Amino acid sequence: MRFYGNVFGWKFQAWGPPEFFLIDTGPGGIGGALQKRRTPITCRAMVGYECTIGVDSIDAIISAVAANGGEITMPKVTIPSVGTMCQFHDTEGNLVGAMEYESPRR
Repeated sequence: MRFYGNVFGWKFQAWGPPEFFLIDTGPGGIGGALQKRRTPITCRAMVGYECTIGVDSIDAIISAVAANGGEITMPKVTIPSVGTMCQFHDTEGNLVGAMEYESPRR
């Protein structure tokens, strides 16, 4: 929670089962949830689905990821007519993408 709060400005509220939190991504954002991992990650292979988060500034996110203990695994790259993205591992080894879209998100 600390990593995502610092990098994206998200806020968390305990709700429901133990170690389960609702995520407030801010005005106009989407709702989400986070819960404690049940088993440790044992490798760097993709586990689960690839999550890409829309952001206002890819450069700000790259700086925040590094400043908060994450690791950039794919430097920023531009996808023509879509936007600029990067990928990173968070502090627990989860692979996450961030995308600064060229046009407003819907």
